[in-house]
Amino acid sequence: MEKKYQIFISSTYEDLKDEREQAIKAVLEMGHIPVGMEMFSAGDEEQWKLIARQIEASDYYVLIIGHRYGSETSEEISYTEKEYDYATQMCVPTLGFIIDEGASWPANRVDKEQKKKKKLDRFKSKVKSKLVQFWSTKDELHGKISISLIKSMSTNPRIGWVRSNEVVGADVTKELTRLSTENAELRETIGKLQTVKEEQADEVRNVVHIMNENSRSFRVRETGRWEDADEYEETLLEIFMVIAPYLIDENSSFEIAKNIAFDLVGSGYYKNWPIGTNRISGIVTDFVALDVLEPSKKKHSVHDENTYWSLTKLGKQVLKRARRIQLEEGIQTHEEKKDEVDS
Repeated sequence: MEKKYQIFISSTYEDLKDEREQAIKAVLEMGHIPVGMEMFSAGDEEQWKLIARQIEASDYYVLIIGHRYGSETSEEISYTEKEYDYATQMCVPTLGFIIDEGASWPANRVDKEQKKKKKLDRFKSKVKSKLVQFWSTKDELHGKISISLIKSMSTNPRIGWVRSNEVVGADVTKELTRLSTENAELRETIGKLQTVKEEQADEVRNVVHIMNENSRSFRVRETGRWEDADEYEETLLEIFMVIAPYLIDENSSFEIAKNIAFDLVGSGYYKNWPIGTNRISGIVTDFVALDVLEPSKKKHSVHDENTYWSLTKLGKQVLKRARRIQLEEGIQTHEEKKDEVDS
């Protein structure tokens, strides 16, 4: 019986498309079965179960590493590293192929963030604890993958697969066909979901940058006299981080004014519109234009003349990720600026 092996091919996605295609080509030329799950998002538990099943069913695991760490799960580990760790845990023989540091490589396919680079270096060190191969071009990679697989299959033969008509009846063939179709459909669906997720992440980062680059000035009064009010200038990002926690459910324009005033002057603000209604309306309009705020959908008494607002889905994502983006990109937080003023 001619045995076929299932080879799980893992890598980051956008930067290693051509290299991964060469790996798939090498496996197919050898007459074996390539399985590539790198388009799947491991962040969802059900999707990760599918990935885990494919790794468990594989005979060998091929890992290709370039100069990017890749998208991360909620555990702050890349999908690729999570797959590698699981393959090691399941005792699936792993074959690592790391790009040579001296190889020519496009700058736009290299991680720029120091945090990502450090994680990539640690991942490479982990993989290098076993025997690895270094490659410089996709053609060289193709040959090294073929040779390494041949050696592994010779020295460490695995269970593999055989044609169903050689060992079992038509029922198994039918089931394999069904599973293959299901696999292809799931890959396509989850690939689209991953693209949407990455686009949404970029949208959050863009909104944070826009808010950080735009400031608004306004006066805050501590008495009923506007002429005694102090002038302040804050970025939209600073204002958003102050008021957003109160908008998860809903908040009125009047309460928004009080939230901002309390943050700036403490409890001594004038309790009847400490910030002008026109200024609050302008700030709220800015946030509506950025699609982080929307009119509240809750019903209120007909006698209630307040205008109520709440965070949009994007607004909640910005609130959740803004602080991390600030830390990653060195954007000064509202608290840091206040500490500078106080000192």
